[in-house]
Amino acid sequence: MKANKNKGISIHKPIVYTNTLGYGFDFESAENVIFKKNYISSKSSIYFSVKLPEGHYKIEVVLGGEKPSKTTVKAESRRLMLKEITLGKNHTAQRSFTVNVRSPKINGTTHIKIKDRDKNQLNWDDKLTLEFLGNPTVQHIKIIPTSTVKTLFLAGDSTVTDQDLEPWASWGQFITNYFSNEVVIANYAESGATLSSFKATNRLEKILSLLKPNDYVFIEFGHNDEKIKGEGNGAWGLYTNSLKEYITKFREKGGIPVLVTPTQRRAFNDDGTLKPTHGDFPDAMRHVATNLQVPLIDLTKMTTYLYETWGDEPSRKAFVQYPANTFPGQTEKLEDNTHFNGFGANEIAKCVVQGIKDLNLDIAQYLNPNVPNYNPKNPDIFSSWKLPMSTRFENTKPDGN
Repeated sequence: MKANKNKGISIHKPIVYTNTLGYGFDFESAENVIFKKNYISSKSSIYFSVKLPEGHYKIEVVLGGEKPSKTTVKAESRRLMLKEITLGKNHTAQRSFTVNVRSPKINGTTHIKIKDRDKNQLNWDDKLTLEFLGNPTVQHIKIIPTSTVKTLFLAGDSTVTDQDLEPWASWGQFITNYFSNEVVIANYAESGATLSSFKATNRLEKILSLLKPNDYVFIEFGHNDEKIKGEGNGAWGLYTNSLKEYITKFREKGGIPVLVTPTQRRAFNDDGTLKPTHGDFPDAMRHVATNLQVPLIDLTKMTTYLYETWGDEPSRKAFVQYPANTFPGQTEKLEDNTHFNGFGANEIAKCVVQGIKDLNLDIAQYLNPNVPNYNPKNPDIFSSWKLPMSTRFENTKPDGN
């Protein structure tokens, strides 16, 4: 296998990643790698890491080998880049995608305040990590720094952030699969975040430091903001005022803000309809969008249609709801009605993509040409979902609800 970072590196043995070397197979996956004449294969996940500074990188991979293969590629904290590339014996395919490698640093004195439980996430280390899943065959990896791509920034909470470990997932780490390599997703969402805490931990400042004219910023908050009590808070107080502040600051930098109403929680009435658990917050965001003429993707409405179409019991398949002992070290059942698994996160990502199309946003031209239209009243079913899970797990739910 060849890995190209500025200069070509041919790898003929299972080199383990070290900080000193700066590249190699990571997370004890070297033992899974089978070396052939001009490619590697595996029956399990392969993690390959390269030490790199913050920036955007175009990744070119050549897949295929002497046997049939099905390869999925994720980057950093499980961002889906390539979904199940199926190749026959002796067939090859070249694919490319763009990855944002980020750092908490903003300038010489300021940085994002990372929670202790998040400090070991792949998003926040000093390397680019690619995960090859399924029964992958990989011939070549080429990594090219790029500064010409359009950036789509994401600001939000646990339903948006890159969830580092299975089985938790968010739409922000699946929407990456729907854009061409001319767009890079820079996801600064954080589990448990409110508009206020996002600003207090310097994530707003970080986006503003990187934002270029005509870059997009999608803003989805509400799940945690609605828990802030006291005079001056609430949907029509702090929440509305903070949305206006974000929009103003992004526009001053030439960015294009897009508001996204919060995903619904899975909370059903006895008659099969969904309980609206967000109170006035979706309406407050809609009101701001109208008054400030900001594009709005109504994910609250779309996910209401989505869950009600599935129904109470089938909708469980889109959330982190698993019996005990499904995953390593999981001794108790997982029953979460807010956070998605991979299937659910991908369905929400499809809703957002459809929202981009419906609004005819300029960034829609960079969607992959084969992305079909999506109707949340006619969603996919769980049995159609075959994407392999990553091999790294966590049983503790993300912050927020």
